[in-house]
Amino acid sequence: MIYGIGTDILQISRLKAALGRRGDRLAEKILGPEEMKRYQHRKARVEVRGLRYLATRFAAKEAFSKAIGLGMRMPMTWRAMQTLNAPSGKPIVVTSGKLKEHMEKHRLTAQVSITDETDYAVAFVIVEQQETTETQD
Repeated sequence: MIYGIGTDILQISRLKAALGRRGDRLAEKILGPEEMKRYQHRKARVEVRGLRYLATRFAAKEAFSKAIGLGMRMPMTWRAMQTLNAPSGKPIVVTSGKLKEHMEKHRLTAQVSITDETDYAVAFVIVEQQETTETQD
């Protein structure tokens, strides 16, 4: 059963300006540990690839926070939700800490889709709630 949906669009130039003011402290605030490693790797190779990676992850976190109905308040934090990649390349949601506990308690799973172009990054998230199964004797 669909529990919630969320979408977000981010103008990449706004994120670039914020990075110019705050540097990688901004990325450290937004990205989880595995995302941060990937961001640094991409940024080191081609700076714009790092920027677009950060933009898609920012948009995914915003869309996810809307889909779970919490916004950016506990247990939802920037770093507790990561958008990583399955071996196939498909983006996947990985939660940790109190957010992971919240997801498990409410039997929630999430699907994420992300994309970017020169000017924008977009994310769409669907959160599903698994129905309880009752056994009859």
